[in-house]
Amino acid sequence: MTDFRARVFGYRRKHKQDEALRAILERIPIFEGFSQRELAALERFIHRREYLPEEVIIRQDEPGLGMYILQSGEAVVLTGRDEVQLSRLSDGDFFGEVSLLDETPRSATVVAKTHCQILGFFQSDLFGLMERDPRFGVKIVIRVAKIIGDRLRKANQQVLTLNEQLLQATHKSPVTPP
Repeated sequence: MTDFRARVFGYRRKHKQDEALRAILERIPIFEGFSQRELAALERFIHRREYLPEEVIIRQDEPGLGMYILQSGEAVVLTGRDEVQLSRLSDGDFFGEVSLLDETPRSATVVAKTHCQILGFFQSDLFGLMERDPRFGVKIVIRVAKIIGDRLRKANQQVLTLNEQLLQATHKSPVTPP
């Protein structure tokens, strides 16, 4: 009887975990609108890991292996030798998606600020998925490319705005005769 209960309760616990993971994946723009079958297939490739406060999740200039989803907790994105903070991440945020497409060095460091539960989806898993189900794999690649394109357009706009502000500031400064 104990074995039966363990199987039943173990199944229920796993079923609830699967539903929770599916709910998280559904909120990530890359996986938005995927069918339940697609999400179930994707779940098999998701890795889980916990990070302690101040632990480095990814390090700038190291090769990228895949993307990460912050299931719970808070982290910061830092760049440069001075570790300038670019942004703060919280539940449901994702990062590192460029590494699904290539292994170029990471452009920033991400550090856990609180206890974090992280989900990982790696390039090797995506390529394996593409071998088994090319249509589904290409769907993910197209979504990743769209998100990268959106982020690039936003970054370009920010650069233009900063450039305009710099030009205005330099033209408005008082000119003193020599």
